[in-house]
Amino acid sequence: MTLKKRIIPKLDIKGDNLVKGINLEGLRVLGKPEIFAKKYYEDGADELFYQDVVASLYGQNTIDEQINKTAKQIFIPLTVGGGVRNVSDIARILTLGADKISINSKALKKPDFIKKAAHTFGSSTIVVSIEAKLIDNEYYAYSDNGRNNSNKKVINWV
Repeated sequence: MTLKKRIIPKLDIKGDNLVKGINLEGLRVLGKPEIFAKKYYEDGADELFYQDVVASLYGQNTIDEQINKTAKQIFIPLTVGGGVRNVSDIARILTLGADKISINSKALKKPDFIKKAAHTFGSSTIVVSIEAKLIDNEYYAYSDNGRNNSNKKVINWV
């Protein structure tokens, strides 16, 4: 059995802009995320992943408008992550047009949140993402878009 390769572009978003960083830092603006999302869709991407790179840092979600605009233009699954703190956040993002929710920081801080979210919205709707950095030949899980080391080894966390 051969598995089909899937193309899932991840777009990092800050405010209303698509940004590009180096090692999760030094962000520079590339343009409007919905324009890039439409191009990826037209070029045959299987799914898209929007990541609000400052939501956890600032404690607020900043990409609601981009989720809504994009969901009206593309017809492939849209996964959204960044700043997901509770089930109300998940419900709001799904209402805006997302198909899946990616959780990292909250999952690291409260692992039982994963089970609660999956129970409430379905396991096919909840995705756990892991931001990892290599330190002394071991990968460690980070939160807040790579800013804070959880001190959990990725292999143990998984």
